[in-house]
Amino acid sequence: MAAVDDESKKTDAQSKGVASDDRSITRRNLLRAGLTLGIVSMLAGIASVTRSLFSPGNPPSPVEAQTTTPTVTKTLTKTVTQAGGNQTAIASSSSASSSTATTSTAATSTSSSPFPQLMIANLSDLVVSKPVSFNYPLEETPNILLKLGVKATGGVGPDGDIVAYSAVCQHLGCIYSYVPPGTSPNCDNTYKASGPVGYCCCHGSIFDLVNGANVLGGPSPRPVPQVTLQVDSSGDIYAIGMGPPSIFGHDTGSNDVLNDLKGGTLVSG
Repeated sequence: MAAVDDESKKTDAQSKGVASDDRSITRRNLLRAGLTLGIVSMLAGIASVTRSLFSPGNPPSPVEAQTTTPTVTKTLTKTVTQAGGNQTAIASSSSASSSTATTSTAATSTSSSPFPQLMIANLSDLVVSKPVSFNYPLEETPNILLKLGVKATGGVGPDGDIVAYSAVCQHLGCIYSYVPPGTSPNCDNTYKASGPVGYCCCHGSIFDLVNGANVLGGPSPRPVPQVTLQVDSSGDIYAIGMGPPSIFGHDTGSNDVLNDLKGGTLVSG
């Protein structure tokens, strides 16, 4: 009996040992499986990051090379001094490409004025108190250009003393004469000019040519119109417009100087 009991106990011990070993194996297998799953997940994450870094979703599209023919433009600027000392520029330009080249030069007014541009004289041509006659803006409308020797309203040139005015008196349309300072007009030796003036021998109207042709005496109801002048870098003097009032007989007394362009033939430069 004792031998049977010992054998039974031995068998139970062996069974317990086998069960213990089975549980250890199961735990090891579970740990190994978990480790393997973790490694696989980590590798999958690394692969995803690698794809995002090295495989951009919107690769740039190639750009076609464009070929253009260069164009070179050169501008030559001619400086122009207007009445009042302001300067503008009259430009001549040339452009060139690989196959063609064109050049144009113009001496035109820098404004959109409808008045023509007329070259009257050069600075070197003028002598103080010696008037130069010219017609502007019509071939039928006379004017005088003067170097007064003193700075004047609207004057141009290095000394601001060159002016031009309509030569038609605003009273009844007579042509007045220029009278230098200290002299008398041919028609009235009792009058001696204290400055450069225009004197109308028809009815005695006197215009102050230093101060915009303001009326100094006589029946004229208004000053004579002043010609707008420009001087370019070579010293050429241009008429480019007229100031108000309108020339006598061209809607007399009106400030609309466009009336000066009516009733005759425009001068040409």
